[in-house]
Amino acid sequence: MKKTIKSFYAAMIALAAVACSSPEKMAEMAEKVSVGCEPSVLEVVGGKINADVTVTYPADYFHPKAILEVTPVIVYEGGEVAMEPFMFQGEKVQDNYEVIPSDGSTITKKVNFNYVPGMEKSYLEFRGVVKYKKNSVNLPSKKVADGANTTYMLVCQDGRVDYKADNYQDIINQTAEGQVLYTINSSTVRNNQLTSQSIKDFQAAIDAIKANERQTIVSTDIVAYASPDGKEDQNAKLSDNRSKSAEKAFGKVTKKHEYDAPVNVKSVGEDWEGFQELVAESDLEDKDLIIRVLSMYSDPAVREKEIKNMSAVYKTLAKEVLPELRRARFIANVEFTNYSSEELVELINSNIDVLDEEALLRAATLVKENDKKVAVYKKAIEKFSSPRAQYNLAVTYINMDDLAKAKAELAKVEKDADVYNAYGVIALREGDLKAAADNFAKSKNEASVENAAVLDILAGDYKAAAQKLSGKKDFNAVLAQILVGNNSAISSLECTCARGAYLRAVAAARQGNASAVKAELEKVSKNEKLAQRAAKDVEFAQYR
Repeated sequence: MKKTIKSFYAAMIALAAVACSSPEKMAEMAEKVSVGCEPSVLEVVGGKINADVTVTYPADYFHPKAILEVTPVIVYEGGEVAMEPFMFQGEKVQDNYEVIPSDGSTITKKVNFNYVPGMEKSYLEFRGVVKYKKNSVNLPSKKVADGANTTYMLVCQDGRVDYKADNYQDIINQTAEGQVLYTINSSTVRNNQLTSQSIKDFQAAIDAIKANERQTIVSTDIVAYASPDGKEDQNAKLSDNRSKSAEKAFGKVTKKHEYDAPVNVKSVGEDWEGFQELVAESDLEDKDLIIRVLSMYSDPAVREKEIKNMSAVYKTLAKEVLPELRRARFIANVEFTNYSSEELVELINSNIDVLDEEALLRAATLVKENDKKVAVYKKAIEKFSSPRAQYNLAVTYINMDDLAKAKAELAKVEKDADVYNAYGVIALREGDLKAAADNFAKSKNEASVENAAVLDILAGDYKAAAQKLSGKKDFNAVLAQILVGNNSAISSLECTCARGAYLRAVAAARQGNASAVKAELEKVSKNEKLAQRAAKDVEFAQYR
Protein backbone atom coordinates (compact mmCIF):
# COMPACT_ATOMS: atom_id res chain seq x y z
CA MET A 1 0.00 0.00 0.00
CA LYS A 2 2.75 2.45 0.91
CA LYS A 3 4.54 1.64 -2.30
CA THR A 4 1.38 2.43 -4.28
CA ILE A 5 0.92 5.76 -2.48
CA LYS A 6 4.54 6.78 -3.16
CA SER A 7 4.18 5.98 -6.85
CA PHE A 8 0.95 8.01 -6.95
CA TYR A 9 2.63 11.07 -5.37
CA ALA A 10 5.59 10.79 -7.73
CA ALA A 11 3.26 10.74 -10.71
CA MET A 12 1.35 13.76 -9.37
CA ILE A 13 4.57 15.74 -8.89
CA ALA A 14 5.67 14.92 -12.43
CA LEU A 15 2.29 15.98 -13.82
CA ALA A 16 2.49 19.17 -11.81
CA ALA A 17 5.93 19.92 -13.22
CA VAL A 18 4.66 19.37 -16.75
CA ALA A 19 1.65 21.52 -16.03
CA CYS A 20 3.86 24.34 -14.76
CA SER A 21 5.87 24.25 -17.96
CA SER A 22 3.00 24.21 -20.42
CA PRO A 23 3.27 26.59 -23.42
CA GLU A 24 0.88 29.02 -21.78
CA LYS A 25 2.88 28.85 -18.55
CA MET A 26 6.08 29.45 -20.52
CA ALA A 27 4.53 32.72 -21.70
CA GLU A 28 3.35 33.62 -18.21
CA MET A 29 6.76 32.85 -16.67
CA ALA A 30 8.79 34.58 -19.41
CA GLU A 31 9.98 37.24 -16.97
CA LYS A 32 11.95 34.54 -15.14
CA VAL A 33 14.10 34.01 -18.22
CA SER A 34 17.19 36.22 -17.82
CA VAL A 35 18.98 37.78 -20.79
CA GLY A 36 22.39 39.45 -20.97
CA CYS A 37 24.23 41.07 -23.86
CA GLU A 38 27.87 41.80 -24.63
CA PRO A 39 28.34 44.61 -25.41
CA SER A 40 25.59 45.95 -23.21
CA VAL A 41 25.10 48.81 -25.67
CA LEU A 42 25.17 47.70 -29.29
CA GLU A 43 27.99 49.06 -31.38
CA VAL A 44 28.41 49.43 -35.12
CA VAL A 45 31.84 48.22 -36.23
CA GLY A 46 32.79 48.21 -39.88
CA GLY A 47 29.16 48.63 -40.89
CA LYS A 48 27.99 45.66 -38.81
CA ILE A 49 26.34 45.14 -35.45
CA ASN A 50 27.59 42.04 -33.66
CA ALA A 51 26.80 40.95 -30.11
CA ASP A 52 26.80 37.87 -27.88
CA VAL A 53 23.46 37.31 -26.13
CA THR A 54 23.31 34.96 -23.14
CA VAL A 55 19.91 33.51 -22.12
CA THR A 56 19.29 31.54 -18.93
CA TYR A 57 16.18 29.31 -18.81
CA PRO A 58 15.29 28.34 -15.21
CA ALA A 59 14.47 24.80 -14.11
CA ASP A 60 10.93 23.55 -14.83
CA TYR A 61 10.44 26.29 -17.43
CA PHE A 62 10.86 24.62 -20.79
CA HIS A 63 8.04 22.23 -21.75
CA PRO A 64 9.64 18.89 -22.72
CA LYS A 65 7.48 18.60 -25.83
CA ALA A 66 7.57 22.25 -26.92
CA ILE A 67 9.56 23.99 -29.66
CA LEU A 68 10.65 27.59 -29.10
CA GLU A 69 11.35 29.91 -32.02
CA VAL A 70 13.31 33.02 -30.99
CA THR A 71 13.78 35.86 -33.51
CA PRO A 72 16.33 38.62 -32.81
CA VAL A 73 14.99 41.94 -34.10
CA ILE A 74 16.53 45.40 -34.19
CA VAL A 75 13.83 48.05 -33.99
CA TYR A 76 14.82 51.54 -35.11
CA GLU A 77 13.32 54.75 -36.36
CA GLY A 78 11.94 53.95 -39.76
CA GLY A 79 11.68 50.21 -39.49
CA GLU A 80 13.00 46.97 -38.09
CA VAL A 81 15.29 44.17 -39.22
CA ALA A 82 14.95 40.54 -38.13
CA MET A 83 17.52 37.75 -38.16
CA GLU A 84 16.83 34.15 -38.97
CA PRO A 85 15.28 32.72 -35.79
CA PHE A 86 17.06 30.48 -33.31
CA MET A 87 15.25 27.19 -32.74
CA PHE A 88 15.13 25.28 -29.43
CA GLN A 89 13.27 22.16 -28.34
CA GLY A 90 12.27 20.30 -25.20
CA GLU A 91 13.79 17.00 -24.20
CA LYS A 92 11.01 14.86 -25.70
CA VAL A 93 10.84 16.54 -29.11
CA GLN A 94 12.14 14.35 -31.91
CA ASP A 95 13.85 17.04 -34.01
CA ASN A 96 17.31 18.50 -34.60
CA TYR A 97 17.05 21.78 -32.72
CA GLU A 98 19.11 22.72 -29.69
CA VAL A 99 17.72 20.96 -26.62
CA ILE A 100 16.79 22.89 -23.49
CA PRO A 101 16.49 20.42 -20.58
CA SER A 102 13.67 20.71 -18.06
CA ASP A 103 16.15 21.43 -15.28
CA GLY A 104 17.23 24.64 -17.06
CA SER A 105 20.13 25.82 -19.19
CA THR A 106 22.25 28.84 -20.09
CA ILE A 107 23.03 29.38 -23.75
CA THR A 108 24.94 32.06 -25.67
CA LYS A 109 24.10 33.04 -29.21
CA LYS A 110 25.73 35.46 -31.62
CA VAL A 111 23.55 38.05 -33.28
CA ASN A 112 24.65 40.06 -36.28
CA PHE A 113 23.03 42.71 -38.41
CA ASN A 114 24.10 45.01 -41.21
CA TYR A 115 23.90 48.64 -40.17
CA VAL A 116 21.05 50.66 -41.63
CA PRO A 117 20.86 54.45 -41.21
CA GLY A 118 18.55 55.10 -38.28
CA MET A 119 19.93 52.28 -36.14
CA GLU A 120 21.92 54.78 -34.10
CA LYS A 121 18.67 55.09 -32.11
CA SER A 122 17.42 51.53 -31.77
CA TYR A 123 17.10 48.53 -29.53
CA LEU A 124 17.51 44.79 -29.87
CA GLU A 125 14.67 42.55 -28.73
CA PHE A 126 13.93 38.82 -28.82
CA ARG A 127 10.53 37.69 -30.01
CA GLY A 128 9.54 34.13 -29.06
CA VAL A 129 6.88 31.74 -30.24
CA VAL A 130 6.20 28.48 -28.35
CA LYS A 131 4.84 25.67 -30.52
CA TYR A 132 3.18 22.65 -28.97
CA LYS A 133 1.31 20.21 -31.14
CA LYS A 134 -0.94 22.41 -33.29
CA ASN A 135 -0.94 25.35 -30.93
CA SER A 136 1.33 28.40 -30.94
CA VAL A 137 1.75 30.90 -28.13
CA ASN A 138 3.60 34.21 -28.50
CA LEU A 139 5.98 35.01 -25.67
CA PRO A 140 6.27 38.62 -24.51
CA SER A 141 9.00 40.43 -26.44
CA LYS A 142 12.14 40.77 -24.34
CA LYS A 143 14.39 43.81 -24.76
CA VAL A 144 18.02 42.75 -24.92
CA ALA A 145 20.09 45.91 -25.47
CA ASP A 146 19.97 49.52 -26.61
CA GLY A 147 21.85 50.66 -29.68
CA ALA A 148 23.68 51.46 -31.58
CA ASN A 149 26.94 53.31 -31.06
CA THR A 150 28.21 54.86 -34.31
CA THR A 151 31.02 57.06 -32.97
CA TYR A 152 33.54 55.67 -35.47
CA MET A 153 31.42 57.18 -38.25
CA LEU A 154 32.58 60.62 -37.12
CA VAL A 155 35.87 59.90 -38.92
CA CYS A 156 36.77 62.54 -41.47
CA GLN A 157 36.83 60.77 -44.85
CA ASP A 158 37.98 63.66 -47.05
CA GLY A 159 41.52 62.31 -47.07
CA ARG A 160 44.77 64.22 -46.91
CA VAL A 161 46.34 65.17 -50.22
CA ASP A 162 49.30 67.56 -50.24
CA TYR A 163 50.45 70.06 -52.85
CA LYS A 164 53.93 69.63 -54.28
CA ALA A 165 56.23 72.27 -52.85
CA ASP A 166 57.74 75.13 -54.81
CA ASN A 167 61.41 76.06 -54.73
CA TYR A 168 60.72 79.76 -54.54
CA GLN A 169 63.39 81.67 -52.66
CA ASP A 170 62.59 84.82 -50.74
CA ILE A 171 66.28 85.67 -50.89
CA ILE A 172 68.33 84.52 -53.88
CA ASN A 173 72.09 84.32 -53.44
CA GLN A 174 73.97 85.67 -56.45
CA THR A 175 77.56 86.59 -57.26
CA ALA A 176 79.36 89.10 -59.43
CA GLU A 177 82.93 88.19 -60.31
CA GLY A 178 86.10 89.51 -61.90
CA GLN A 179 89.70 88.30 -61.86
CA VAL A 180 93.29 89.29 -62.46
CA LEU A 181 95.86 86.94 -64.01
CA TYR A 182 99.52 86.60 -63.07
CA THR A 183 102.53 85.50 -65.03
CA ILE A 184 104.26 82.29 -64.03
CA ASN A 185 105.95 82.42 -60.61
CA SER A 186 104.88 86.08 -60.15
CA SER A 187 102.67 87.76 -57.57
CA THR A 188 102.74 91.20 -59.20
CA VAL A 189 99.46 92.54 -60.56
CA ARG A 190 100.15 94.04 -63.98
CA ASN A 191 98.48 97.35 -64.90
CA ASN A 192 96.79 95.83 -67.93
CA GLN A 193 94.96 93.42 -65.62
CA LEU A 194 93.31 96.33 -63.81
CA THR A 195 91.69 97.41 -67.08
CA SER A 196 90.91 93.95 -68.47
CA GLN A 197 87.44 93.08 -69.75
CA SER A 198 86.93 90.86 -66.71
CA ILE A 199 87.53 93.78 -64.35
CA LYS A 200 85.39 96.15 -66.44
CA ASP A 201 82.51 93.69 -66.31
CA PHE A 202 82.98 93.36 -62.55
CA GLN A 203 82.86 97.13 -62.07
CA ALA A 204 79.76 97.43 -64.24
CA ALA A 205 78.08 94.65 -62.26
CA ILE A 206 78.84 96.45 -58.99
CA ASP A 207 77.29 99.67 -60.30
CA ALA A 208 74.18 97.80 -61.51
CA ILE A 209 73.78 96.07 -58.17
CA LYS A 210 74.06 99.34 -56.28
CA ALA A 211 71.35 100.83 -58.51
CA ASN A 212 69.00 97.89 -57.98
CA GLU A 213 66.95 98.23 -54.79
CA ARG A 214 66.43 94.48 -54.70
CA GLN A 215 70.14 93.65 -54.70
CA THR A 216 72.63 94.05 -51.86
CA ILE A 217 76.32 93.15 -51.73
CA VAL A 218 76.77 91.44 -48.38
CA SER A 219 80.49 90.51 -48.61
CA THR A 220 83.40 90.08 -51.00
CA ASP A 221 85.82 87.17 -51.29
CA ILE A 222 89.31 87.69 -52.66
CA VAL A 223 90.64 84.23 -53.51
CA ALA A 224 94.18 83.69 -54.79
CA TYR A 225 95.59 80.56 -56.50
CA ALA A 226 98.67 79.07 -58.04
CA SER A 227 98.60 76.77 -61.07
CA PRO A 228 99.28 73.10 -60.17
CA ASP A 229 102.73 72.89 -61.76
CA GLY A 230 105.95 73.10 -59.81
CA LYS A 231 106.61 72.30 -56.15
CA GLU A 232 103.62 72.35 -53.87
CA ASP A 233 105.28 74.33 -51.03
CA GLN A 234 106.52 77.01 -53.42
CA ASN A 235 103.07 77.29 -54.98
CA ALA A 236 101.55 77.73 -51.51
CA LYS A 237 103.86 80.70 -50.83
CA LEU A 238 103.14 82.10 -54.29
CA SER A 239 99.40 81.85 -53.66
CA ASP A 240 99.81 83.68 -50.32
CA ASN A 241 101.74 86.51 -51.97
CA ARG A 242 99.12 86.78 -54.72
CA SER A 243 96.38 87.12 -52.09
CA LYS A 244 98.21 90.13 -50.64
CA SER A 245 98.77 91.83 -53.97
CA ALA A 246 95.19 91.06 -55.04
CA GLU A 247 93.85 92.74 -51.91
CA LYS A 248 95.72 95.93 -52.83
CA ALA A 249 94.53 95.65 -56.43
CA PHE A 250 90.93 95.29 -55.26
CA GLY A 251 91.18 98.73 -53.62
CA LYS A 252 92.17 100.23 -56.96
CA VAL A 253 89.48 98.32 -58.87
CA THR A 254 86.70 99.57 -56.59
CA LYS A 255 88.01 103.08 -56.01
CA LYS A 256 85.21 104.67 -58.06
CA HIS A 257 82.78 101.85 -57.38
CA GLU A 258 82.81 101.72 -53.60
CA TYR A 259 80.35 99.68 -51.54
CA ASP A 260 80.16 98.87 -47.87
CA ALA A 261 80.66 95.15 -47.23
CA PRO A 262 83.28 93.05 -45.43
CA VAL A 263 86.18 91.66 -47.49
CA ASN A 264 87.51 88.15 -46.90
CA VAL A 265 90.95 87.27 -48.27
CA LYS A 266 91.86 83.64 -48.90
CA SER A 267 94.84 81.76 -50.35
CA VAL A 268 93.98 78.34 -51.84
CA GLY A 269 97.35 77.19 -53.13
CA GLU A 270 97.35 74.89 -56.16
CA ASP A 271 94.10 75.19 -58.06
CA TRP A 272 93.31 71.55 -58.85
CA GLU A 273 89.59 72.22 -58.76
CA GLY A 274 89.88 74.95 -61.37
CA PHE A 275 92.22 72.72 -63.38
CA GLN A 276 89.63 69.93 -63.52
CA GLU A 277 86.85 72.35 -64.52
CA LEU A 278 88.90 73.85 -67.37
CA VAL A 279 89.96 70.44 -68.64
CA ALA A 280 86.36 69.21 -68.57
CA GLU A 281 85.25 72.26 -70.58
CA SER A 282 88.11 71.99 -73.09
CA ASP A 283 88.36 70.22 -76.47
CA LEU A 284 91.41 68.18 -75.44
CA GLU A 285 91.30 64.68 -76.92
CA ASP A 286 92.68 63.09 -73.74
CA LYS A 287 90.64 65.10 -71.25
CA ASP A 288 88.86 62.00 -69.97
CA LEU A 289 92.21 60.36 -69.25
CA ILE A 290 93.39 63.47 -67.36
CA ILE A 291 90.22 63.57 -65.26
CA ARG A 292 90.66 59.87 -64.52
CA VAL A 293 94.18 60.56 -63.24
CA LEU A 294 92.80 63.26 -60.94
CA SER A 295 90.25 60.82 -59.52
CA MET A 296 92.84 58.05 -59.05
CA TYR A 297 95.46 60.11 -57.22
CA SER A 298 95.06 62.67 -54.44
CA ASP A 299 98.75 63.46 -53.95
CA PRO A 300 99.50 66.67 -55.92
CA ALA A 301 103.04 65.55 -56.80
CA VAL A 302 101.83 62.23 -58.18
CA ARG A 303 99.10 63.95 -60.15
CA GLU A 304 101.58 66.37 -61.74
CA LYS A 305 104.01 63.55 -62.55
CA GLU A 306 101.35 61.40 -64.22
CA ILE A 307 100.06 64.31 -66.28
CA LYS A 308 103.56 65.37 -67.36
CA ASN A 309 104.13 61.81 -68.56
CA MET A 310 101.52 62.58 -71.21
CA SER A 311 104.00 64.89 -72.90
CA ALA A 312 101.95 65.96 -75.93
CA VAL A 313 98.96 66.70 -73.77
CA TYR A 314 101.00 68.52 -71.17
CA LYS A 315 102.31 71.01 -73.76
CA THR A 316 98.73 71.96 -74.59
CA LEU A 317 97.87 72.21 -70.90
CA ALA A 318 100.86 74.45 -70.25
CA LYS A 319 99.81 76.74 -73.09
CA GLU A 320 96.02 76.84 -72.75
CA VAL A 321 94.99 75.80 -69.25
CA LEU A 322 97.67 76.50 -66.65
CA PRO A 323 97.96 80.27 -67.38
CA GLU A 324 94.27 80.68 -66.57
CA LEU A 325 94.89 79.23 -63.10
CA ARG A 326 97.52 81.82 -62.09
CA ARG A 327 94.92 84.19 -60.76
CA ALA A 328 93.08 85.99 -58.03
CA ARG A 329 89.29 86.22 -58.08
CA PHE A 330 87.15 89.09 -56.80
CA ILE A 331 83.77 87.62 -55.84
CA ALA A 332 80.99 89.94 -54.70
CA ASN A 333 78.36 87.95 -52.79
CA VAL A 334 74.94 89.40 -53.51
CA GLU A 335 71.51 88.88 -51.98
CA PHE A 336 68.55 89.43 -54.30
CA THR A 337 65.30 90.14 -52.47
CA ASN A 338 62.60 88.32 -54.40
CA TYR A 339 58.98 89.37 -54.78
CA SER A 340 57.09 89.49 -51.49
CA SER A 341 53.84 87.59 -51.00
CA GLU A 342 51.88 90.78 -51.53
CA GLU A 343 53.77 91.53 -54.73
CA LEU A 344 53.21 88.01 -56.07
CA VAL A 345 49.46 88.27 -55.52
CA GLU A 346 49.45 91.66 -57.23
CA LEU A 347 51.47 90.35 -60.18
CA ILE A 348 49.21 87.38 -60.87
CA ASN A 349 46.41 89.91 -61.23
CA SER A 350 48.31 92.57 -63.18
CA ASN A 351 51.37 91.09 -64.91
CA ILE A 352 51.46 87.32 -64.47
CA ASP A 353 53.77 86.80 -67.46
CA VAL A 354 56.78 88.22 -65.59
CA LEU A 355 56.69 85.35 -63.08
CA ASP A 356 58.86 82.28 -63.55
CA GLU A 357 57.78 78.73 -62.71
CA GLU A 358 58.74 78.84 -59.03
CA ALA A 359 57.10 82.22 -58.54
CA LEU A 360 53.87 80.92 -60.10
CA LEU A 361 53.88 77.85 -57.88
CA ARG A 362 54.39 80.03 -54.80
CA ALA A 363 51.76 82.56 -55.91
CA ALA A 364 49.15 79.82 -56.24
CA THR A 365 49.58 78.99 -52.55
CA LEU A 366 48.88 82.59 -51.59
CA VAL A 367 45.38 82.84 -53.03
CA LYS A 368 42.42 81.25 -51.25
CA GLU A 369 39.99 81.09 -54.15
CA ASN A 370 40.25 77.76 -55.95
CA ASP A 371 39.38 79.28 -59.32
CA LYS A 372 42.39 81.60 -59.01
CA LYS A 373 44.63 78.67 -58.05
CA VAL A 374 43.42 76.85 -61.16
CA ALA A 375 44.28 79.87 -63.35
CA VAL A 376 47.80 80.20 -61.90
CA TYR A 377 48.59 76.49 -62.23
CA LYS A 378 47.31 76.50 -65.81
CA LYS A 379 49.66 79.42 -66.58
CA ALA A 380 52.63 77.48 -65.16
CA ILE A 381 51.65 74.47 -67.29
CA GLU A 382 51.24 76.64 -70.39
CA LYS A 383 54.55 78.50 -70.02
CA PHE A 384 56.82 75.91 -68.42
CA SER A 385 55.11 72.51 -68.95
CA SER A 386 55.42 72.20 -65.18
CA PRO A 387 54.69 68.67 -63.86
CA ARG A 388 54.32 70.06 -60.34
CA ALA A 389 51.73 72.57 -61.53
CA GLN A 390 49.91 69.77 -63.36
CA TYR A 391 49.77 67.71 -60.18
CA ASN A 392 48.82 70.70 -58.01
CA LEU A 393 46.02 71.51 -60.44
CA ALA A 394 44.67 67.99 -59.83
CA VAL A 395 44.89 68.54 -56.06
CA THR A 396 42.95 71.78 -56.41
CA TYR A 397 40.22 69.94 -58.29
CA ILE A 398 40.14 67.32 -55.51
CA ASN A 399 39.69 70.10 -52.97
CA MET A 400 36.87 71.43 -55.16
CA ASP A 401 35.42 67.89 -55.17
CA ASP A 402 35.57 67.86 -58.96
CA LEU A 403 36.96 64.34 -59.06
CA ALA A 404 36.51 63.81 -62.80
CA LYS A 405 38.75 66.79 -63.62
CA ALA A 406 41.22 65.71 -60.93
CA LYS A 407 41.59 62.27 -62.51
CA ALA A 408 42.02 63.83 -65.96
CA GLU A 409 44.91 66.00 -64.73
CA LEU A 410 46.56 63.18 -62.77
CA ALA A 411 46.57 61.06 -65.92
CA LYS A 412 49.01 63.58 -67.45
CA VAL A 413 51.53 63.26 -64.60
CA GLU A 414 54.15 60.56 -64.07
CA LYS A 415 53.08 58.40 -61.16
CA ASP A 416 54.92 58.84 -57.89
CA ALA A 417 54.04 58.57 -54.19
CA ASP A 418 52.03 61.81 -54.25
CA VAL A 419 50.07 60.80 -57.34
CA TYR A 420 49.21 57.35 -55.95
CA ASN A 421 48.02 59.00 -52.74
CA ALA A 422 45.87 61.44 -54.72
CA TYR A 423 44.28 58.54 -56.62
CA GLY A 424 43.64 56.88 -53.25
CA VAL A 425 41.89 59.97 -51.90
CA ILE A 426 39.70 60.12 -54.99
CA ALA A 427 38.77 56.45 -54.54
CA LEU A 428 38.07 57.06 -50.84
CA ARG A 429 35.68 59.88 -51.68
CA GLU A 430 34.01 57.74 -54.33
CA GLY A 431 33.50 54.95 -51.80
CA ASP A 432 35.82 52.45 -53.51
CA LEU A 433 37.70 51.44 -50.37
CA LYS A 434 39.62 48.63 -52.05
CA ALA A 435 41.03 50.93 -54.73
CA ALA A 436 41.83 53.47 -52.02
CA ALA A 437 43.74 50.86 -50.00
CA ASP A 438 45.67 49.68 -53.08
CA ASN A 439 46.79 53.22 -53.96
CA PHE A 440 47.73 54.13 -50.38
CA ALA A 441 49.83 50.95 -50.22
CA LYS A 442 51.67 51.97 -53.41
CA SER A 443 52.24 55.50 -52.13
CA LYS A 444 53.57 54.92 -48.62
CA ASN A 445 54.15 58.63 -48.05
CA GLU A 446 53.13 60.35 -44.83
CA ALA A 447 49.76 61.48 -46.14
CA SER A 448 48.87 58.02 -47.45
CA VAL A 449 49.63 56.46 -44.05
CA GLU A 450 47.16 58.88 -42.45
CA ASN A 451 44.62 58.09 -45.14
CA ALA A 452 45.10 54.35 -44.65
CA ALA A 453 44.21 54.91 -40.99
CA VAL A 454 40.81 56.18 -42.13
CA LEU A 455 40.27 52.81 -43.85
CA ASP A 456 41.30 51.06 -40.62
CA ILE A 457 38.69 53.01 -38.66
CA LEU A 458 36.00 52.25 -41.22
CA ALA A 459 36.93 48.56 -41.06
CA GLY A 460 36.88 48.52 -37.26
CA ASP A 461 40.63 48.03 -36.80
CA TYR A 462 40.99 50.86 -34.32
CA LYS A 463 44.34 49.71 -32.93
CA ALA A 464 45.95 49.81 -36.38
CA ALA A 465 44.53 53.29 -36.95
CA ALA A 466 45.79 54.54 -33.59
CA GLN A 467 49.25 53.19 -34.36
CA LYS A 468 49.39 54.86 -37.77
CA LEU A 469 48.27 58.18 -36.29
CA SER A 470 50.41 57.98 -33.16
CA GLY A 471 51.78 61.35 -32.08
CA LYS A 472 49.34 63.39 -34.14
CA LYS A 473 46.74 65.72 -32.68
CA ASP A 474 44.21 66.08 -35.47
CA PHE A 475 40.60 64.90 -35.31
CA ASN A 476 41.08 61.41 -36.76
CA ALA A 477 44.12 60.72 -34.58
CA VAL A 478 42.25 61.59 -31.37
CA LEU A 479 39.14 59.72 -32.54
CA ALA A 480 41.26 56.60 -33.04
CA GLN A 481 42.60 56.93 -29.49
CA ILE A 482 39.10 57.26 -28.05
CA LEU A 483 37.94 54.23 -30.03
CA VAL A 484 40.66 52.14 -28.37
CA GLY A 485 39.59 53.40 -24.95
CA ASN A 486 42.12 56.17 -24.41
CA ASN A 487 39.61 58.89 -23.52
CA SER A 488 42.26 61.14 -21.96
CA ALA A 489 43.70 61.69 -25.46
CA ILE A 490 40.94 64.26 -25.98
CA SER A 491 43.13 66.81 -24.20
CA SER A 492 45.49 66.83 -27.19
CA LEU A 493 42.79 67.57 -29.78
CA GLU A 494 43.65 70.75 -31.66
CA CYS A 495 40.37 71.02 -33.59
CA THR A 496 38.10 73.78 -32.23
CA CYS A 497 35.25 73.28 -34.71
CA ALA A 498 31.81 71.79 -33.96
CA ARG A 499 33.06 68.32 -34.85
CA GLY A 500 35.82 68.74 -32.27
CA ALA A 501 33.25 69.80 -29.67
CA TYR A 502 31.23 66.69 -30.50
CA LEU A 503 34.22 64.43 -29.92
CA ARG A 504 34.97 66.21 -26.65
CA ALA A 505 31.37 65.57 -25.59
CA VAL A 506 31.80 61.86 -26.39
CA ALA A 507 34.97 61.66 -24.33
CA ALA A 508 33.32 63.52 -21.46
CA ALA A 509 30.32 61.17 -21.57
CA ARG A 510 32.59 58.14 -21.41
CA GLN A 511 34.39 59.71 -18.46
CA GLY A 512 31.09 60.48 -16.70
CA ASN A 513 31.65 64.25 -16.77
CA ALA A 514 28.09 65.53 -17.11
CA SER A 515 28.96 69.25 -16.97
CA ALA A 516 31.53 68.89 -19.73
CA VAL A 517 29.03 66.95 -21.85
CA LYS A 518 26.51 69.75 -21.46
CA ALA A 519 29.06 72.47 -22.28
CA GLU A 520 30.36 70.74 -25.39
CA LEU A 521 26.89 69.82 -26.68
CA GLU A 522 25.95 73.47 -26.33
CA LYS A 523 28.69 74.25 -28.87
CA VAL A 524 27.53 71.36 -31.06
CA SER A 525 23.98 72.73 -31.11
CA LYS A 526 25.10 75.51 -33.45
CA ASN A 527 25.72 72.90 -36.16
CA GLU A 528 22.32 71.63 -37.30
CA LYS A 529 23.54 68.31 -38.71
CA LEU A 530 25.63 67.43 -35.66
CA ALA A 531 22.89 68.60 -33.31
CA GLN A 532 20.45 66.19 -34.95
CA ARG A 533 22.97 63.40 -34.57
CA ALA A 534 23.59 64.21 -30.90
CA ALA A 535 19.86 64.04 -30.18
CA LYS A 536 19.87 60.36 -31.18
CA ASP A 537 23.39 59.36 -30.16
CA VAL A 538 23.41 56.55 -27.59
CA GLU A 539 26.65 58.04 -26.20
CA PHE A 540 24.51 60.77 -24.61
CA ALA A 541 21.46 58.69 -23.67
CA GLN A 542 21.90 59.13 -19.92
CA TYR A 543 22.49 62.89 -20.27
CA ARG A 544 19.25 63.76 -22.08
